[in-house]
Formats: sequence, structure tokens, C-alpha cells
Amino acid sequence: MNITTRTTTQGLIITVHDTRVDAAVAIEFKEAVRTEAAGGTGKVILDLSQVTFLDSSGLGAVVAIMKLLGKERPLELAGLTPPVAKVFRLTRMDSVFTIHDSLPDNLKAVG
Repeated sequence: MNITTRTTTQGLIITVHDTRVDAAVAIEFKEAVRTEAAGGTGKVILDLSQVTFLDSSGLGAVVAIMKLLGKERPLELAGLTPPVAKVFRLTRMDSVFTIHDSLPDNLKAVG
């Protein structure tokens, strides 16, 4: 799983550089994000702008990450491609997560 992280004054940005988050990588994805977010404070923004396929296992991993982070560290999503956004919409998870069309402007230039 290829991810990068960047700490900003607003929290942690985790960018996924793979095109698929599916059953084949869901556990590795969840562990990679958990490891990167461990011990931090503030919100976590998961940048999924390069992900073009997300199945139910990938969605489950995103939900598991949200639960692992807890209420003190909200998980927000950014840059959902149309197929990934459709998965969140069809499962009504778009009402659970704060979803940004792209990374918020105040986070792009910082960090």
C-alpha cells in the first residue's frame, strides 16, 4: 500500500497513491493508515483522489479507521473520484463522513 503523510496545523493528511482499495489490500491499507495516524492529534484527512476503485472491503477499512481514531480525531475524506463517491452515496456513508471535493485550500499550502 503506497501512502504518504503530511502534518499540517489542521491535522494529518494521508494520501493514498494506489488506484484500488479492495479486498486484496484492505487489511494492509487499514494497518498503514493506523500506523501513520498513531499518537497524533487533530483531524485526519484521507486523500482518495487517486483511488478509482473501492469495494465493500475497502469501505469497511475506511469505517474501521474512523472507529480506531475515535471521536477525538475525526476522519474526513477528500478528492473522491466519481466511482468511489458513488460507493459512499449508495451505502449512505456520505452522511457519516465529512467529504471535501478536494483538499481544503488552507491545507494545500501548509506542511
